Amino acid sequence: MTANTKIASTDAAFTGLTGDMSMKPETFLPDDYRPAEDEPFMNDRQLEYFRRKLLAWKDDLLSDSKETLADLANSTRNLPDMADRASEETDRALELRTRDRQRKLVSKIDAALRRIDNGEFGYCEMTGEPISLKRLDARPIATMTLEAQERHERSERVHRDD
Repeated sequence: MTANTKIASTDAAFTGLTGDMSMKPETFLPDDYRPAEDEPFMNDRQLEYFRRKLLAWKDDLLSDSKETLADLANSTRNLPDMADRASEETDRALELRTRDRQRKLVSKIDAALRRIDNGEFGYCEMTGEPISLKRLDARPIATMTLEAQERHERSERVHRDD
């Protein structure tokens, strides 16, 4: 093993990289950037914009979750009044239900981030058509165009009534 090979394998082990050590260069994105219809769909800037938006959303959800856990751990008190105890239990149940919904949302955010990495982000999973930038900006975890989503919901309602 040559000295250069040792250095390369040490560098790969240190940085956690294996095989090809090249990394995708970070895309420059101005602070005021917003995806526009007149640029190529899902270009590097748009993908970086949505990646950052999803990561910020995920960070917010995870920090809220940590706060909830800390609050629940600190609020274990034995209240003598039954009404106060019932009210506190109701508040806890509501908070835990909210956190469960947010946990599911985090998994949808992770799925959207994987779609960005796979090159599938921004395209409808039903039709393959591009999802509008306005829809993705409002709901970056969207997996269907508005029309496909409406058809899907109508179909769900019909089958639910059976």
